[in-house]
Amino acid sequence: MRVANVLPRELRRSGMVLLLACWPAAASAEAPAAPVDGGEPAAVAAPSPLGERLEAASPRLARFYALQGGAPVWQDRAAVTTLIALLEALEDDGLDPGDYRPERLAREAETALAPAASEAARARFDLDASRALLDALTQLQRGRLDPRDVYPDWEIPVAPPRLDLVGIVRALQAGDAEGALALARPEGETYAGLRQALMRYRHIARLGGWPTLPARQTPLRPGDVDEDVALLRRRLAMIGELEVMAADVTHYLPSLPDIALEAPAQNRFDDTLAAAVRRFQRRHMLAEDGVIGPRTRAALNVPARVRIETLRANLERARWLSGERPEWRLEVDLAGQRLDYHRPNGERWGARVIVGQPDRASPVLRSEITYLTLNPTWTVPPTIMREDVLPRVRRDLGYLSEHDMEAIDPQGRRLDPEAVDWQQPGAVMLRQRAGPRNPLGRLVLRFPNDHLVYLHDTPARGLFRRPQRALSSGCIRVENVAELTRLLIDDSGSRIALERRLAGGATDNVSLARPVPLALHYWTAEGEAGGLASFRPDVYDRDPALMAALSVASAEKGENDMAGL
Repeated sequence: MRVANVLPRELRRSGMVLLLACWPAAASAEAPAAPVDGGEPAAVAAPSPLGERLEAASPRLARFYALQGGAPVWQDRAAVTTLIALLEALEDDGLDPGDYRPERLAREAETALAPAASEAARARFDLDASRALLDALTQLQRGRLDPRDVYPDWEIPVAPPRLDLVGIVRALQAGDAEGALALARPEGETYAGLRQALMRYRHIARLGGWPTLPARQTPLRPGDVDEDVALLRRRLAMIGELEVMAADVTHYLPSLPDIALEAPAQNRFDDTLAAAVRRFQRRHMLAEDGVIGPRTRAALNVPARVRIETLRANLERARWLSGERPEWRLEVDLAGQRLDYHRPNGERWGARVIVGQPDRASPVLRSEITYLTLNPTWTVPPTIMREDVLPRVRRDLGYLSEHDMEAIDPQGRRLDPEAVDWQQPGAVMLRQRAGPRNPLGRLVLRFPNDHLVYLHDTPARGLFRRPQRALSSGCIRVENVAELTRLLIDDSGSRIALERRLAGGATDNVSLARPVPLALHYWTAEGEAGGLASFRPDVYDRDPALMAALSVASAEKGENDMAGL
């Protein structure tokens, strides 16, 4: 039950009227009053209880009251109703309304707004209510948590909050809780899509969730007739695939009883149902074959409440990243294994990517693509050298010639592989020559970072056809990277004869005329049109820490509130 609905009737009036006349504004004490009739200076009016408390308030809180003319805000019962409605509505953004104490504020309002309440009690309540509001709006905009407390390796700065306090005050004065929230809520399609999906999945959970498909010895395939098909139809209909359910024609067309419309047989796995299954598989990065095998069944059986927690975690990520983003940018979704290039002309170009394996995760970061390497050589990274290549070289020195590799010293000078002690090679490095077998392909897009990762081509292009592609040693392999490179050259105003220089075969580094903003992000859920959502495997196991931190933060907040009662 929402708190606003259990308040007295007078608390549920619409609108917000600030009763300025019933509360003294803070008086100025900068100079004494002028003498009266040449006598002693008149006494200076004592600051109000609210004014006294504001002297020690944060700049944000002080500015909020300055926009109200120094007057109290929450002395009208309709205003308190607006505030509580605002706090409770944060549930739709994946935040826990209980973190902002709406029930406690409702109880305190009854006492503070009673006729016998002291000015000090009114002031204390007013400031507590305003702090709850500003905390809620700030965390709505930039996140409930500090990402560095969740992920020690986090390196993307969280932009400072920029609340439109003028607009928020106006919305509150009009009793418009949603308007105030909208002014603080992160902008952009990523956040909006996740939020819409969360509202849909919360509704599904309130209805009891979806049915569970039982385990089977054999997959459920298109064309099958089986009682499990009816469960599958119900499961997909719950998330919006309504065309898989049979329609009651006489209900929708009572005046045309003689018209026969084909409705699906509930237990028959027909083409319409198979198409809906393939759409589900696409949204969950599964093989799009329309077959209900073990992986598809497992994805279908994830409870709605678990999907809700995944959406909440990604909404928190979206708040961390909700500062200003350049319109011209290149973004890689590591969990979704996809690249999106937002061009300066407003067009959007996308491609599949291959990302790091779970034990060699690609990092979350922001940087800028500054230069290209054409026909690159490949210096084997230390981890791959130690764990993958050296064991093979020790078994067979011919591995080097078979893979066009040469031994070099730290200065890049070639060494005789026969003269190297491969059991303890020390500072010896391995470099693979440019060519068709080079794992970097013909192109590398480079950007400053501490992880020695980059975007690059690959000769193993067949791997892009896999639905899940966490296969690399940390770098990002890009499908159609040559096409992307041509776009980057054009959009950055660079004068690079790409095709001619690639055909020349020489290894060369070429700077872009303007750096291209780049972000590597990690989204395990994404909103789609109509409130649908896609969910990706948490290949780097980053969700549990975030979900746990959100839960702990709410629990600690509740304990602190109880201690303060």
